[in-house]
Amino acid sequence: MIESGRQGSQITDYKNILLNAALSAGTHVHEWTIMPAAALVFSADMHDYCKTNVCGNYGKSWTCPPACESIEEQKKKILSGNKVLVFTTKHSIEDSFDYEGMDRGRKWHTLLTCEVKRQFNDAVVYGAGRCPVCGILEGKDECSFPNPCPFPQKKIGSMEAAGINVTELSKTAGIAYNNGPDTVTFFSMVVLESTTST
Repeated sequence: MIESGRQGSQITDYKNILLNAALSAGTHVHEWTIMPAAALVFSADMHDYCKTNVCGNYGKSWTCPPACESIEEQKKKILSGNKVLVFTTKHSIEDSFDYEGMDRGRKWHTLLTCEVKRQFNDAVVYGAGRCPVCGILEGKDECSFPNPCPFPQKKIGSMEAAGINVTELSKTAGIAYNNGPDTVTFFSMVVLESTTST
């Protein structure tokens, strides 16, 4: 069910794309795998969780509720691909209260996710939290919301806003969610062979 860099030239191509993206972003890919898109579990509870605004992005991004597409619309987009490539980055932190270290890790992961999207020719990509593209391409701290998105073909969706529980994704993909004490792990996902764009 899960492919992880061992089967055929297409897998080698994906591995090379990830390696090139990591080199360009100045970071590393910790784990990656390819799995059937149909194996993903979607839950409306994730949108409800978004409404609690724990991350502070509710109503502040085109890729977060309430502005983003519904879970059903995003599910249809994701399932338009036969497979998804899931990848992670792992970052060391001082302890579980090292929010600066977590933020630094998220920034490295974000740079990698944007580079992966570029190397996959602006494929449908979902990452950790709200879309980071305006911050990277325009040097802004926030999304353009509620003004029109200046980079609609480059935006990166939020896995949580798409109804994907990352803990469950890690189990299905066979990728570690927790990589030990004093580390933080971030997930992203590329929709392969999709006929639509984010």
